[in-house]
Amino acid sequence: MWGMTEHAVNDSANLDSPATANAPAVGRPLGTPLGKRPTRVLFLGAGELGKEVTIELMRLGAWVCAADSYAGAPAQQVAHEYRVLDMASAADLQALFDEVKPDIIVPEVEAIATDVLAGAAKAGAQVVPSAEIAAICMDRERLRVLAHEELGLPTTPYRFAGSLEELRAGALEVGYPCVVKPVMSSSGHGQSVVRSADAIDAAWTEAQEGRRAAGEGDVSRVIVEALAPLDYELTVLTVSSSAGIVTCAPIGQRQESGDYRESWQPAVAVNGDADLSVLDRAHDIARAAVEGLVARAQTAGETGWGVFGVELFVLTNGRVLFNEVSPRPHDTGMVTMASQRLSEFALHARAILGLPVTPEHVALTLRNGQVAASHAIVVEGEGEAVFTNVADALAEPDTDLRIFAKPEVHGHRRMAVALAIGTSEADARAKAAHVADALTITVE
Repeated sequence: MWGMTEHAVNDSANLDSPATANAPAVGRPLGTPLGKRPTRVLFLGAGELGKEVTIELMRLGAWVCAADSYAGAPAQQVAHEYRVLDMASAADLQALFDEVKPDIIVPEVEAIATDVLAGAAKAGAQVVPSAEIAAICMDRERLRVLAHEELGLPTTPYRFAGSLEELRAGALEVGYPCVVKPVMSSSGHGQSVVRSADAIDAAWTEAQEGRRAAGEGDVSRVIVEALAPLDYELTVLTVSSSAGIVTCAPIGQRQESGDYRESWQPAVAVNGDADLSVLDRAHDIARAAVEGLVARAQTAGETGWGVFGVELFVLTNGRVLFNEVSPRPHDTGMVTMASQRLSEFALHARAILGLPVTPEHVALTLRNGQVAASHAIVVEGEGEAVFTNVADALAEPDTDLRIFAKPEVHGHRRMAVALAIGTSEADARAKAAHVADALTITVE
């Protein structure tokens, strides 16, 4: 199924704007999205994060097409054009590239035919941050080998397994309790906490059922990790641009079943100077991880430009461990819409267009002692979500709301996010939660 927004320009896909033969130079011409040679950006995935990046790119004069598996996705609502297709289908994805002829391709989801994406990069399109990075980050095995074995970053003890027998042996080596995950999955799908050998068989089955199946064959390899004595988790947004690599202030977060529910920035040092060293270490690990990935991209002739969400574990003894990295804006980073002059979405847009991002660009705009918070609004039901009582929900100063306008809910779905600024972490989180609680949401 192919779709187009009502406001789309029907013939703009035929404009003379072929993908460049080499990585884009700094200073890409911008400003006439429907002119003869606009910068053409194609999103693969059109969710709420992509919507914010789309808006920022359009503000800088880029032409944007947003593709997803269904019509009416958030980014499709604001882009110049949209398409609906199965992006894991190599034939459909190649046909999309041939028709749109993008200068820049921005993968926002992981269920993508990666071979076709790599082919587009070789043909001259700028894949964000690169085709190689996208492939590495969606494969826990490749990412963990790069991070720990090549870059020397601290991680939990782990083993990989391609069969139930190998998983049993690996679990014995890392010890119980442990965590089992498919090497290819997201948002906690297929993940199990295993506390004894009796539960290993069920964990293997869960991993196979929760894996991202595209291109994996009949059996998914899994990673088994020691269950670390976790104190809390951090996200460090890290930006690679034509000016180099910079990091944002660490973001604290709360998750449920592998999905983000709250985040706050800056992550406050609750134990004084000791925690300040934790935050410094978090910056160092995030930067080292992204430097390693960008080096891989540049070796392949790609830029490696964009925002990365580096996920870190902080243990009860204060050690900071690398967990994973998302090669795109991170859901916990929605808090930057309240905390920074340039949100993670604006930073992503600037970076991928070749504009420099410096430490000054990622600075917080909060006053001394202030903290910003975000609160995900998850809706349950079957049908269309309708928001009312918005005025009362936003009556408190220093609060805001983003309604994603996703067409429907089936089961449960993140449909909006509340934002707030407070005098402390607790105050900011309470204000954001109040916005969420004060809304009246019906599913019709």
